[in-house]
Amino acid sequence: MECNVPTDIVFSFSGLAVRGGRRGPHRDGWGLCLYEDRAVRAFLEPTAAAASPLARFLRENPIKTLLAVAHVRKKTRGKASLANTHPFVRELWGRTFVFAHNGTIKNARAHRLGRFHPIGETDSEHAFCLIMDALDRAFPRYPRTRRALWEAVAEVGGRLGKNGTFNFLLGDGTHLFARCATKLHYIVRKAPFRQATLSDEDIVVDFAAVTTPSDRVAVVATMPLTRDEVWTQGKPGHMWVFDHGALQATLRS
Repeated sequence: MECNVPTDIVFSFSGLAVRGGRRGPHRDGWGLCLYEDRAVRAFLEPTAAAASPLARFLRENPIKTLLAVAHVRKKTRGKASLANTHPFVRELWGRTFVFAHNGTIKNARAHRLGRFHPIGETDSEHAFCLIMDALDRAFPRYPRTRRALWEAVAEVGGRLGKNGTFNFLLGDGTHLFARCATKLHYIVRKAPFRQATLSDEDIVVDFAAVTTPSDRVAVVATMPLTRDEVWTQGKPGHMWVFDHGALQATLRS
């Protein structure tokens, strides 16, 4: 989720959490990262989100943020453990980057690493370290030209994506990058706000009652989280860039 005013992720996270072990097979861990400026609150567990007291606590105690990244894991490489749980977190240029991946990158470890190294065993974290290395080499500091950063992320994402399935979300505290390799959807909620119902739970929210006319919230998910809203489907090999709750660019990747 990426937005122009601080917003809580309770509604969308509730829809995602049930897919972590109750309405889906992604029972091997879950994580939620919430930005506050350049810093991140990270909540991670190597267990099913649908049965987690911590995940329930986060649904019942909203924390507002401008940018959030959440993930439920179905393991393909690496055991279910805290070290292998997404989103992964790294620091670059004095700000926090978070990364979540859906899919498998073949021979990820064949790529040589720079100063960023994985803690766990997953191809996902290894790929994240490769992205961070590429950005570190390309820019000595956070780029002044936003487009240069967007294009650099798209380029390295496309390069790594040639070796497998590389759907990912990457946050830098300002932007949300979302690359589609197979399936990805987004929606931008803005005025006039309407009612929405979760796809996997009978939970309904009237956004008109909890927003102002100037609010704008972008939500990205593998599959639509609601049954009565129109979501835009991503095109494989392309990456979206969101900022201030709006789609800023769609790049080949």
